[in-house]
Amino acid sequence: MTAVTTAPPPTRRRRVAVWVSIGVVVVIVGVIATILSGLGQWSRRDVLDPESTGADGARALARVLDQHGVAVHVVRDRHALDEALDAAGRTDRLPAMATLVLPDSPLLSDTTFQQMADGADDVVIPDPQARSARVLFDAELSGYGTDQPIGPGCALTAAQRAGSISPGTLFAPPKDPDVTACYTVDGDAALLRATRGGRTVTLIDATELFTNATLADDGNAALGVNLLGAHSDLIWYVPSAGDADTGEVPPDLGALTPGWVSPVIVLLLLVGVAAAVWRGRRFGPLVAENLPVTVRAAETTDGRARLYARSGDRLHVADRLRIGTLNRLARLLGLGRSTPANEISDAVADRLGMPRAQVRGILLDDRPDSDRALLALSDSLRELERRAHQAVRPDTNPPTDSGRTP
Repeated sequence: MTAVTTAPPPTRRRRVAVWVSIGVVVVIVGVIATILSGLGQWSRRDVLDPESTGADGARALARVLDQHGVAVHVVRDRHALDEALDAAGRTDRLPAMATLVLPDSPLLSDTTFQQMADGADDVVIPDPQARSARVLFDAELSGYGTDQPIGPGCALTAAQRAGSISPGTLFAPPKDPDVTACYTVDGDAALLRATRGGRTVTLIDATELFTNATLADDGNAALGVNLLGAHSDLIWYVPSAGDADTGEVPPDLGALTPGWVSPVIVLLLLVGVAAAVWRGRRFGPLVAENLPVTVRAAETTDGRARLYARSGDRLHVADRLRIGTLNRLARLLGLGRSTPANEISDAVADRLGMPRAQVRGILLDDRPDSDRALLALSDSLRELERRAHQAVRPDTNPPTDSGRTP
């Protein structure tokens, strides 16, 4: 005998194809999102990055300097900076015709920052912090400027040519004849320049003046070109994590976790995906049912009666009988639906000339304690309703019990 192999049913093949398609789409979307995120990070970069086109970048200023004949050399680590020094033919100092843009990065220690600042003849600190003001000028940060443009207020040629600006961070100028303070507000200055031994160091908050978003305001562009374009070469240093001194940067989460954690996390994710595929399968189409289902009123009445008889709840049965009788009596006497039960009982007694206590006992108060008493109450309700119907409409026959539901 030969074994007969059967191909999987079409429904199963379609299900597998759907899950494979979903997996492919998820992978493609993840790859595209990663690429777009990387492109966004590359175009944004950091604040005052000369190659960043974001609002906080400084690419616009770099382009303006290039149009004015200034060669902008961007270096992103200290090794590249050393190579630029070697290419210039001097290992201890930058060439005299070059300006160094040196951000005050927390990745650099005080000693390293001081050494890098001392290695250039013309240094501009574009984002000064308390450390740079203290190390290079023996000054302190004192506040923040106003939104109103401020004039130079000093004899510095670069500031005189630029005109008014809206300054950012302010510094308390030191009592040093070699330090020039410009753009002063209540005695504090937005620009400090020290000239010592033929070297110049300039301190200014370029994050508020030289970014792509603010370069066109007031005299910001002219001031940036005058400060950074004083020489034919501009070396713009952008610190990176690799420039940090040993022991200066705390270990990240990846360095603190054991090596087996990442593989275990990946394995758990794969197990979760497999479990979702396994338990997320469909159980087939829904069962169709012809609706609606019609049930006769008599069957419903009989079913309820059997439930009441099985439970022995005589009082509930009596209440249902009384409620039906009261509703029919209220309609017969022309009373509204919101009429209280005691008022309906009194109206029936007055209409029939019966004592109110007797009618109220039938309609409201009597409590059957046996099946015989419940049957007697049912007869009394039927008789009371018959008499009320004869009193109100004597020319018509009283209603029968057929089709009546409690």
